Amino acid sequence: MIKKIIPPEAIEFEAEFIDGLKKIFEEMIVFNQVLGLKVTSLKPTQVIGRIDMRPELVGHFAFNRLHGGVISAGLDAMAGIAVMAAIGARHMDESPMQRLHRFAKLGTIDLRIDYLRPAISEHFELRAEVMRLGSRVASTRMEFLGANGELMSTGTAAYIVS
Repeated sequence: MIKKIIPPEAIEFEAEFIDGLKKIFEEMIVFNQVLGLKVTSLKPTQVIGRIDMRPELVGHFAFNRLHGGVISAGLDAMAGIAVMAAIGARHMDESPMQRLHRFAKLGTIDLRIDYLRPAISEHFELRAEVMRLGSRVASTRMEFLGANGELMSTGTAAYIVS
Protein backbone atom coordinates (compact mmCIF):
# COMPACT_ATOMS: atom_id res chain seq x y z
CA MET A 1 0.00 0.00 0.00
CA ILE A 2 1.32 3.44 -0.92
CA LYS A 3 0.99 5.98 1.86
CA LYS A 4 -0.30 9.31 0.56
CA ILE A 5 1.78 12.24 1.82
CA ILE A 6 -0.25 15.34 2.61
CA PRO A 7 1.58 18.64 3.11
CA PRO A 8 1.34 19.70 6.78
CA GLU A 9 -0.32 23.03 5.95
CA ALA A 10 -3.22 21.11 4.33
CA ILE A 11 -3.89 18.98 7.43
CA GLU A 12 -6.64 19.89 9.86
CA PHE A 13 -6.67 18.15 13.22
CA GLU A 14 -9.86 16.65 14.65
CA ALA A 15 -11.34 18.31 17.75
CA GLU A 16 -10.62 15.10 19.70
CA PHE A 17 -6.89 15.33 18.91
CA ILE A 18 -6.70 19.05 19.70
CA ASP A 19 -8.60 18.62 22.98
CA GLY A 20 -6.45 15.64 23.96
CA LEU A 21 -3.18 17.42 23.21
CA LYS A 22 -4.33 20.53 25.10
CA LYS A 23 -5.31 18.36 28.08
CA ILE A 24 -1.87 16.72 28.14
CA PHE A 25 -0.15 20.07 27.82
CA GLU A 26 -2.30 22.29 30.07
CA GLU A 27 -3.50 19.83 32.73
CA MET A 28 -1.29 16.74 32.90
CA ILE A 29 2.03 18.60 32.75
CA VAL A 30 1.60 20.36 36.08
CA PHE A 31 4.57 22.72 35.59
CA ASN A 32 2.75 24.27 32.64
CA GLN A 33 -0.08 25.08 35.07
CA VAL A 34 2.44 26.83 37.33
CA LEU A 35 3.53 28.94 34.34
CA GLY A 36 -0.09 29.61 33.39
CA LEU A 37 0.69 28.42 29.87
CA LYS A 38 -2.34 28.03 27.59
CA VAL A 39 -2.48 26.85 23.97
CA THR A 40 -4.34 29.37 21.79
CA SER A 41 -3.69 27.80 18.35
CA LEU A 42 -2.67 24.26 17.44
CA LYS A 43 -1.80 23.51 13.83
CA PRO A 44 0.59 21.01 12.25
CA THR A 45 2.94 23.81 11.17
CA GLN A 46 2.79 26.17 14.18
CA VAL A 47 1.62 26.21 17.78
CA ILE A 48 0.82 29.43 19.65
CA GLY A 49 0.39 29.88 23.38
CA ARG A 50 -0.09 32.59 25.96
CA ILE A 51 1.16 33.41 29.45
CA ASP A 52 -0.52 36.14 31.49
CA MET A 53 1.80 38.17 33.72
CA ARG A 54 1.31 37.41 37.43
CA PRO A 55 3.27 38.45 40.55
CA GLU A 56 4.53 34.85 40.98
CA LEU A 57 6.39 35.12 37.66
CA VAL A 58 8.35 38.31 38.40
CA GLY A 59 12.11 37.97 38.01
CA HIS A 60 13.07 41.56 38.84
CA PHE A 61 10.92 43.21 41.51
CA ALA A 62 11.89 46.81 40.69
CA PHE A 63 10.79 46.56 37.06
CA ASN A 64 8.03 43.91 37.27
CA ARG A 65 9.98 42.01 34.63
CA LEU A 66 9.22 38.36 33.80
CA HIS A 67 11.74 35.84 35.10
CA GLY A 68 14.02 34.42 32.38
CA GLY A 69 13.26 30.90 33.56
CA VAL A 70 9.59 31.41 32.68
CA ILE A 71 10.64 32.42 29.17
CA SER A 72 12.95 29.43 28.65
CA ALA A 73 10.55 26.90 30.21
CA GLY A 74 7.61 28.33 28.25
CA LEU A 75 9.46 28.21 24.95
CA ASP A 76 10.71 24.68 25.66
CA ALA A 77 7.15 23.55 26.41
CA MET A 78 5.75 25.22 23.28
CA ALA A 79 8.38 23.64 21.06
CA GLY A 80 7.59 20.27 22.63
CA ILE A 81 3.91 20.56 21.79
CA ALA A 82 4.85 21.74 18.28
CA VAL A 83 6.79 18.48 17.87
CA MET A 84 3.76 16.56 19.16
CA ALA A 85 1.57 18.30 16.59
CA ALA A 86 4.04 17.52 13.79
CA ILE A 87 4.15 13.85 14.82
CA GLY A 88 0.36 13.82 14.93
CA ALA A 89 0.21 15.30 11.43
CA ARG A 90 2.62 12.66 10.15
CA HIS A 91 0.31 9.87 11.32
CA MET A 92 -3.13 11.07 10.24
CA ASP A 93 -3.95 7.50 9.15
CA GLU A 94 -4.20 6.60 12.86
CA SER A 95 -7.03 7.49 15.22
CA PRO A 96 -6.64 10.61 17.39
CA MET A 97 -6.18 8.42 20.49
CA GLN A 98 -3.45 6.35 18.81
CA ARG A 99 -1.59 9.55 17.88
CA LEU A 100 -1.89 10.91 21.43
CA HIS A 101 -0.06 7.82 22.75
CA ARG A 102 3.00 8.47 20.58
CA PHE A 103 4.51 11.11 22.87
CA ALA A 104 5.88 9.03 25.74
CA LYS A 105 9.51 9.22 24.59
CA LEU A 106 9.60 12.92 23.68
CA GLY A 107 12.37 14.81 25.48
CA THR A 108 14.52 17.91 25.14
CA ILE A 109 18.07 17.28 23.88
CA ASP A 110 19.25 20.86 23.47
CA LEU A 111 17.73 24.27 24.17
CA ARG A 112 19.06 27.72 23.33
CA ILE A 113 17.28 30.94 24.29
CA ASP A 114 18.35 34.44 23.21
CA TYR A 115 16.95 37.17 25.47
CA LEU A 116 16.61 40.21 23.21
CA ARG A 117 14.90 42.70 25.57
CA PRO A 118 13.29 42.80 29.03
CA ALA A 119 9.99 40.92 29.17
CA ILE A 120 7.65 43.59 30.55
CA SER A 121 4.03 43.20 29.42
CA GLU A 122 0.58 42.33 30.71
CA HIS A 123 0.69 39.05 28.75
CA PHE A 124 2.98 37.22 26.37
CA GLU A 125 2.56 35.18 23.19
CA LEU A 126 4.75 32.16 22.54
CA ARG A 127 5.14 30.65 19.06
CA ALA A 128 6.87 27.46 18.03
CA GLU A 129 7.36 25.59 14.78
CA VAL A 130 9.14 22.41 13.76
CA MET A 131 11.90 23.00 11.23
CA ARG A 132 12.61 19.30 10.69
CA LEU A 133 11.00 16.15 12.01
CA GLY A 134 13.28 13.17 11.59
CA SER A 135 12.78 9.60 12.74
CA ARG A 136 14.79 10.22 15.94
CA VAL A 137 15.30 13.98 16.34
CA ALA A 138 13.14 17.06 15.74
CA SER A 139 14.51 20.61 15.37
CA THR A 140 12.42 23.63 16.33
CA ARG A 141 12.49 27.41 16.55
CA MET A 142 10.48 29.62 18.88
CA GLU A 143 9.53 33.25 19.53
CA PHE A 144 8.44 35.03 22.71
CA LEU A 145 6.49 38.26 22.17
CA GLY A 146 4.91 40.96 24.32
CA ALA A 147 1.26 41.99 24.16
CA ASN A 148 2.11 44.60 21.50
CA GLY A 149 3.78 41.99 19.26
CA GLU A 150 7.31 43.10 20.16
CA LEU A 151 9.83 40.25 19.91
CA MET A 152 11.45 39.75 23.32
CA SER A 153 13.23 36.38 23.02
CA THR A 154 13.93 33.71 20.43
CA GLY A 155 14.91 30.11 20.78
CA THR A 156 15.92 26.93 19.05
CA ALA A 157 15.73 23.40 20.40
CA ALA A 158 16.20 19.75 19.50
CA TYR A 159 14.02 16.91 20.82
CA ILE A 160 14.37 13.14 20.89
CA VAL A 161 11.26 11.66 19.28
CA SER A 162 12.03 7.92 19.12
